[in-house]
Amino acid sequence: MTVEEAMETYGPSELTRDDLLVLEDPQYTAENVAIVTGAGSGIGQATALAFAANDLTVVATDRDEDGLAETQTQAEELSLPGELVTVIGDLTDDTDLERIVDEAAEQGNVRYLANIAGIQTVAPIESFPLEKYDLMHDVMQRAPMVLSKHCLPHFRDNEDGNGVVANMCSVHGHIVTRDKVAYNTTKFGLRGLTQSIAAEGEGDVRAFTISTAYVKTALVAKQLPDTADRRDMTVDEVVENVMLERTRVKEMMEPYEVANLFVMGCSHHSKHLNGGDMTHEGGMSLTY
Repeated sequence: MTVEEAMETYGPSELTRDDLLVLEDPQYTAENVAIVTGAGSGIGQATALAFAANDLTVVATDRDEDGLAETQTQAEELSLPGELVTVIGDLTDDTDLERIVDEAAEQGNVRYLANIAGIQTVAPIESFPLEKYDLMHDVMQRAPMVLSKHCLPHFRDNEDGNGVVANMCSVHGHIVTRDKVAYNTTKFGLRGLTQSIAAEGEGDVRAFTISTAYVKTALVAKQLPDTADRRDMTVDEVVENVMLERTRVKEMMEPYEVANLFVMGCSHHSKHLNGGDMTHEGGMSLTY
């Protein structure tokens, strides 16, 4: 199976407005801003659209200018009520990280930060390229900390002093698979960051993680042919016998389903979700 065929079979389905969870929340208004990283594709893109569907002003950031343009186009085509503002930024650049938050503050009250951007490299520890390890750490663990650092003063300046940091974790922040040392360690570390934010938030600033198994994103689908070749399997066998073998729900999640978890977790309906993890991985780490 080619990469294109894998994308067709295991990539995300077309998003509709009915797919997006809409909640009644007194803070889901145009005056409040949600920053979403990785918003040029996949889960980040779906989450930016989901927040916009809930009337929030969304600052969608990514280094992929074309991807952000696609996100903007989707928001317009879906006639979402919230304004979506795109900000090009490099999560490995400290100046860009500060600028992203500054530009978000110009749009309204910064109240939500969703750290979703992610990358992947698959290789054994002995041959794992250190430059890739460092890059993955910078994007998926350091950048969320720095963005949180810059958002915290804005959260505390809100009239009620409240804010929420939502971090995209993974089942690999609970259990690990081989050949993913950088991904595994950054996701475990992200849970520590999340709990640290909750500890210092004094009940006003919440933080939580979302842990899923495999999601139908381009990041996952494009890896499938190579994974199949390395394991001497077909792509379908990789999905059925590797990715979904330990789950009780025998299908991959859609990006919008993960986005809806961010909407719920950031809302007042989840006020007791603080430092914890929303585990939606089909039973992969919880059953045997």
